[in-house]
Amino acid sequence: MAEEMTGGCQCGRVRYVAQVADDEAYLCHCRMCQRATGGVSIAFKNLKKADVRWERAPDRYASSPIAVRGFCATCGTPLSFEFPDSANMDLTVGSFDAPHRFRPVHHFGVESMHEQWLDTTGLTRYRTDDNPQLVKRWMDSVGKLPD
Repeated sequence: MAEEMTGGCQCGRVRYVAQVADDEAYLCHCRMCQRATGGVSIAFKNLKKADVRWERAPDRYASSPIAVRGFCATCGTPLSFEFPDSANMDLTVGSFDAPHRFRPVHHFGVESMHEQWLDTTGLTRYRTDDNPQLVKRWMDSVGKLPD
């Protein structure tokens, strides 16, 4: 049974409601996604276009002759990927209000995968709230740390 999930961009201008039936997502490592996001990969949730309702539609650009990407022109958040002739689309996992629900089930675009960025369990970890200068900046600016 599908669950209604919400999401949107960082500044809140673009919002959506999606009907999500499962927790499966995937990581895309293709060069197009790397360039579009500035990251080494991007996490996507594939859905039927009919299961996504935009409260405010994203800005869109043709990122290639065969695909369109949705984003917020105000804050730059990448939001979606779709082939115009497909019934499905991808929403970025990070744009969901509750992204922790999803789990990766496969990789795509593995010809461009950067293996050294996948298993980072041995790296030192730092919490945002353990950085006094950053905490001070947030507290002086808005009186709290961001969500």
